[in-house]
Amino acid sequence: MKVLITGARGFIGSSLAENAVRKGYEVLGIGRSAQPPSDWTGSYVWADVALTDLAPIINGFRPDLVVHCAGSASVMSSLTSPLDDLRAAVLTLANTLDGIRRSKVRPLLVFPSSAAVYGNPASLPVSENDPCRPISPYGFHKLAAEMLVREYCTCYSLGAVICRIFSVLGERQRRLLLWDVYQQFVGPAAEVVIQGSGDESRDFIHIDQLADTMLEFRQQAETLPAGECIVNVASGIETRIKTVALLVKEILGSNKPIVFSGKQRAGDPIRWVADRTKLDDLRTEVRVPELVNSIEKVIKSWERASLIQLEESLSLQSV
Repeated sequence: MKVLITGARGFIGSSLAENAVRKGYEVLGIGRSAQPPSDWTGSYVWADVALTDLAPIINGFRPDLVVHCAGSASVMSSLTSPLDDLRAAVLTLANTLDGIRRSKVRPLLVFPSSAAVYGNPASLPVSENDPCRPISPYGFHKLAAEMLVREYCTCYSLGAVICRIFSVLGERQRRLLLWDVYQQFVGPAAEVVIQGSGDESRDFIHIDQLADTMLEFRQQAETLPAGECIVNVASGIETRIKTVALLVKEILGSNKPIVFSGKQRAGDPIRWVADRTKLDDLRTEVRVPELVNSIEKVIKSWERASLIQLEESLSLQSV
């Protein structure tokens, strides 16, 4: 299988590529930097996904699957710069969709949307049929992007899967809750300060399970509904933020106290957990490991990376 990935240098894009290559798939990444990540093992093209004509690239590679990982990735950044977030979320997707439309091949498109489109759900678990009430520019723009996918599926007979992803964690991640908590535990501060009460909840899934799911959709393309298919991608398990912080503390063996500010961050929902009935009905073979195993795996990876960085720094100083 041939997999084309936009946003190849990002957390999800680079992790997906690693997973796909490991499975023996042929991968082409598109990114805005002249060079791919240092550990990139597939092919790579330097292009601006929002502006470059992608049809020749698609025709040359002839992918079976296009995963659009380019775009915005931060609720906080969207609140600060909503127009930049809109451009990143919608223009990159519009150009990708139109590149597919004008190409001579018809790959399946997978669009990583977000549970942010739901906002604060009226009830849990939240299903794909529940109302979408975003509470951040990021969520609104993901919803607008979903409508764009629907436009091209309806008007041009493209096939697509919209993955409403809840909370992802992984070794290549360098932002969001787990990374922030980890950085505070290993940093110089006397305590770990987390926004909110700690009783807020999320639905976590490891990046490997997300990658397996997205790649599997192409193998099941014939069983998918015509047009766009919207699917929650999550574990279906609700976990409190306080629980995550305590797990990190235990894994690191830290004595630092954890302090909750009591102040909700703008744009963040209070509780999230997915109804994954639709995902299960698609007969995916995704196995969700225990959260503690996933967190420990990620943290050990970050510790190894920090040790390597320290050794390289000491080596340079001794030269």
